[in-house]
Amino acid sequence: MKPNTQQLNDLTIQVRRDILRMVHAVNSGHPGGSLGCTEFLVTLYQNLMERKEGFDMDGIGEDLFFLSNGHISPVFYSVLARSGYFPVSELATFRLINSRLQGHPTTHDGLPGVRIASGSLGQGLSVAIGAAQAKKLNGDNHIVYTLHGDGELQEGQNWEAIMYASAKKVDNLIATIDLNGKQIDGTTDEVLCMGSIRAKFEAFDWDVLEIEKGNDIEAILAGMTDAKSRTGKGKPVCVLLHTEMGNGVDFMMYSHAWHGKAPNDAQLENALGQNYSEDETDY
Repeated sequence: MKPNTQQLNDLTIQVRRDILRMVHAVNSGHPGGSLGCTEFLVTLYQNLMERKEGFDMDGIGEDLFFLSNGHISPVFYSVLARSGYFPVSELATFRLINSRLQGHPTTHDGLPGVRIASGSLGQGLSVAIGAAQAKKLNGDNHIVYTLHGDGELQEGQNWEAIMYASAKKVDNLIATIDLNGKQIDGTTDEVLCMGSIRAKFEAFDWDVLEIEKGNDIEAILAGMTDAKSRTGKGKPVCVLLHTEMGNGVDFMMYSHAWHGKAPNDAQLENALGQNYSEDETDY
């Protein structure tokens, strides 16, 4: 049985706690974007995706997910662990030497749930398109999901992939763009203004929809259910997910400052206090 909205919200709080504690422990990592995408990834893995028990790299007979903006690994690792891919206790090894949980996801250590090494921005969509086309060749009707940062779209390879996906009618693909308007050096408009992301995807002949409340689980459920209903109709699907970087921690929100900065001891205590749960199961 899929978890209800309250259960998804409770898990979101727990994942936020994981993110904050992981980054704090090694004084390194990317909490801002991780917190901004927590509701999305929790909902995707716990409710939306059709997943098999266990993990294999072939991914036949199930939905697949590719994280392109790999620097938000804290939220990815937490959601994978809380979804049963590996022990939650392993989160305590984040960014340590010889850990499977490096700052950017890698495949050579065989961490269950990780299908590509990501962190060199702009590459995830290309890989996902290949997987989506392989599913078509195999007669596998499942969906390939991706997540990308909005600043990441400044990388040119994305647009080659976007052009290819529509030209080849890769319609079993849902690419979600985390539209928080911020990147490491400032706002996306200040660093390299891209104009209307929606207009650009539509110009490349994608089917585009927006989730205005990208940190609201009910809005995510409704929007992504709509996105799934648009697959199989000749066009790849793009979801523009409007989020707030650092969501759930008041002093991290509305700024790019926490893109790649860890909280100190006092800040961690403050942030955890804002995300208290009686059912907490910290690792």
